[in-house]
Amino acid sequence: MTAQHLLFELGCEELPPKTLLKLSNALTVGIVQGLNEAELDFSNVKSFAAPRRLAVFIENLQGSQANKTVQKRGVSIQAAFQPDGTPSKAALAFAQSCGVEFDQLERLKTDKGEWLACTQTIAGQTTQKLIPDIIRKSISNLPIAKRMRWGSFAVEFVRPVHWAVLLYGEEIIETEILGLQTGNQTRGHRFHAPQNLTISKPENYAEILFSQGKVIADFDTRKSQIRADAEKAALSVNGIAHIEDDLLEEIAALNEFPVPITGHFDERFLALPAEVLITTMQENQKYFPVKNTDGSLRPYFITFSNIESTNPESIKNGNERVVTPRLADAEFFWKQDRRYSLADFAPRLETIVFQEKLGTVAAKVERLVKISEYIAPKINADVELAKRAAFLAKNDLMTEMVGEFGNLQGTMGRYYALADGENSAVALAIEEHYLPKQAGGATPTSEMGCVVAVAEKLDTLAGIFSAGLIPTGDKDPYALRRAALGVLRILIEHDLKLDIYALTEFALSLFAHEFDKTKTQTLVTDFIFERLKGYALDKGFTADEFEAVLAVNPAEPLDFMQRLEAVKAFRQLPEAESLAAANKRILNILKKSDLPAETIGKLVESVEITLHELAKKSAADIQPLLEKRDYQATLNRLAELKQPVDAFFDGVMVNCDDLELRANRLALLNLLSAQFLTCADISKLQA
Repeated sequence: MTAQHLLFELGCEELPPKTLLKLSNALTVGIVQGLNEAELDFSNVKSFAAPRRLAVFIENLQGSQANKTVQKRGVSIQAAFQPDGTPSKAALAFAQSCGVEFDQLERLKTDKGEWLACTQTIAGQTTQKLIPDIIRKSISNLPIAKRMRWGSFAVEFVRPVHWAVLLYGEEIIETEILGLQTGNQTRGHRFHAPQNLTISKPENYAEILFSQGKVIADFDTRKSQIRADAEKAALSVNGIAHIEDDLLEEIAALNEFPVPITGHFDERFLALPAEVLITTMQENQKYFPVKNTDGSLRPYFITFSNIESTNPESIKNGNERVVTPRLADAEFFWKQDRRYSLADFAPRLETIVFQEKLGTVAAKVERLVKISEYIAPKINADVELAKRAAFLAKNDLMTEMVGEFGNLQGTMGRYYALADGENSAVALAIEEHYLPKQAGGATPTSEMGCVVAVAEKLDTLAGIFSAGLIPTGDKDPYALRRAALGVLRILIEHDLKLDIYALTEFALSLFAHEFDKTKTQTLVTDFIFERLKGYALDKGFTADEFEAVLAVNPAEPLDFMQRLEAVKAFRQLPEAESLAAANKRILNILKKSDLPAETIGKLVESVEITLHELAKKSAADIQPLLEKRDYQATLNRLAELKQPVDAFFDGVMVNCDDLELRANRLALLNLLSAQFLTCADISKLQA
């Protein structure tokens, strides 16, 4: 059959805006997977997602499956006949299962004997027959946290469904989807074009919805239009639209035909911190704020209406009336909080339990102060400022503003600290100690921010592990994976030479409840280094390079990554493969042999005497390089030993009968191995 385009659309009540794209992508992936499993070819696939619809368009979908030739193997020839030469019951049963007479069966010869067989051609099913089940399966597998029922229907979905379109070419595939009979009738905009619209061909879908239904069905098209319209609207008031991707996507998911509206608010609110106004407008009202070229806010906002109103001024006025009390509330919170200093909120942290075994947030703050005091001198940071920043870090949790806008924790602490006359480094550290907030997010920019951020994450890791709440599977309620990766990124990306083992030991020492400190420290550090492996692999290092460095157990993540860089560069050298193999051989010999001599004495062969002299020279040469942590230069120097090492193994038997000579040769190998292990165990590198 000739390939045709396929269109499936499911129409429903307004879908949850924050999960619209996730549902659309999952529906498309499920249908494509079903088509691939059915071995139906197609040229392209496109998703459509709007508040009241999910749709998938498949181009040039194959009309039916190809016919298949299959061969069934039955009983062996020995078991196929009775002594009198007639077919056995097993042979007749096999023929019946194939739907043929016994004499139509074939004989199949293999290296394991001869068997009865039957070759048959199975006709492929038509696309029209296969598609309904593929779609139903995809819908049933959608990531819907809570499905709902409506009316007297037994079916369940995220929202009540009202229509379903299923076209293959110009032909309707008639079936039932979520209790609806499929057809070629869609619906336009809820207010502008609520009537039924006929889709004659799948390829006309988007154009018909736009021209007749006042619906922009393509999500990316709507998103691009919203961005362009917001930027144009901001220019009309001499500003720049502040557009964040998450809000842009949410507005695109809320509107099928977005129309921009520019509103104004009282300039007195500009005295509030910009983040407060932005949060109020974005989270509460779904508005885009407007900024000046210097980044300061202007007293305007841009919203989007889902209708093309004949009286847009009334929509503008309505939004202005709504946003004013919201901003007034924020102003009230600011004034209430400013009645106290940030330090005054500290006692209130006693009322919040951090974790049952670990005590209150106030107790956590006490530990943060001690850990910060421990870290600061190790990186030459101001100890007293670090302690002050740690003491104030959580106090804004008790403010009215953060109580209303939780995402402003840290940010409001910075503003309140500055208003109190605290040191600017302390104020910035209060905000930055939460960083990074997500994978790939920004890390602290300041030294003090790094200190308190590492302290905060270490305390959480040590505390939660000590309480026995180790993450399992996908469950990580205390975000310990993010905390561990955050510690690693801060130490590595800010060149901080801090020992993970010492840090975790100190953090664990601050807890008074009963737990096995040694075992817990091992669990915490193993957990952190597991995250380091993921970080390293994401940076382009290989698993064997990571294992080579891990084998020598560097305590500092920064040092670990420097060694990784050196190993990666080393393996590009022409000598690398041979030296890696030689090191593996050396380690195997040492593992299986007697203890080497404490010092290298008698050596008799010229190649081993030469190697000993060169090894002593390289040991002296790499010492200053190691002190500078120049691991790449160290490995480059050791690579010069390739030829004498090869000559040694070609000309010398290590485990000779002369026990004294054997011990000296083992000592020589031990000297070589120890030099390479100053950087990494290169024997772990795969050829």
